[in-house]
Amino acid sequence: MPAIDLARLRKQASRLADFFFAPDEFLKHLREMLEFYVNHTMRKQQAIAPGSNLPTYHTQNVVIKQIEQEISRNAKEYPEAALELADLLWDEGYLETRLLAAFLLGRIPPQESHLLPRLTAWTQQIRDVNLRAKLLDTSLARMRKEAPDQFLQLIGEWLQPERTRLWPNGIQAVISAVEDPSFLNLPPLLKLIAPAIEAAPAKLQLEIEELVLALYKKSSTETAYFLRQVLTTSTDPMTAITFRRISPSFPPALKEELRDFIRVKPSQP
Repeated sequence: MPAIDLARLRKQASRLADFFFAPDEFLKHLREMLEFYVNHTMRKQQAIAPGSNLPTYHTQNVVIKQIEQEISRNAKEYPEAALELADLLWDEGYLETRLLAAFLLGRIPPQESHLLPRLTAWTQQIRDVNLRAKLLDTSLARMRKEAPDQFLQLIGEWLQPERTRLWPNGIQAVISAVEDPSFLNLPPLLKLIAPAIEAAPAKLQLEIEELVLALYKKSSTETAYFLRQVLTTSTDPMTAITFRRISPSFPPALKEELRDFIRVKPSQP
């Protein structure tokens, strides 16, 4: 793989952006650009991205970031063209092209009616948890900032009791919001996630653990109070079981706060 010449990279990305309104040509030149920067030794050894079922060029992050910078303005100003290009990039099926597709979704207006159907469908096609997290973070960035009520409504829909297959989306989207310094509306998020935290299904144990740690980092006092309330009112034995399993990763102060709420109760005689 050649060393990254930033001046040349900027020219290549700028030329690529010229094909924004011609998706087939954009994809053709994108393949050439990614192939130019591929690490052939690494790609030969591992053509599939770690933890994923997607092929990858093993492109350095600086290349993807430069492409994103060049196409960002058009994506904001021409959402229909951005969606058309995003569809093609997603269907290409490479890690890099799907990251660019996610970036494009995050640049179109949150009111765009085709945004959420694509996002929901795409998340169901992903095995790579890191890519799913990136997709949910990037694609909802404008919605979190410009339409927070719409974002909260979406989270509520994903976390409905009858939609457990969408719970990973809801929890991951909440994690992204909590980790976003510009998102400050924490109380409504806590109210929305309470049922999922109470149910605490074993298959979502890792997601719940990540969520608790993110919440505690954001607001330790509010998080500890919220978790005590959930554990106190829950009638589902899985709540305490899951929290016992994940508590070793908690900060010491939170462990102490929850110790009496998750301890194993003695058997009845």
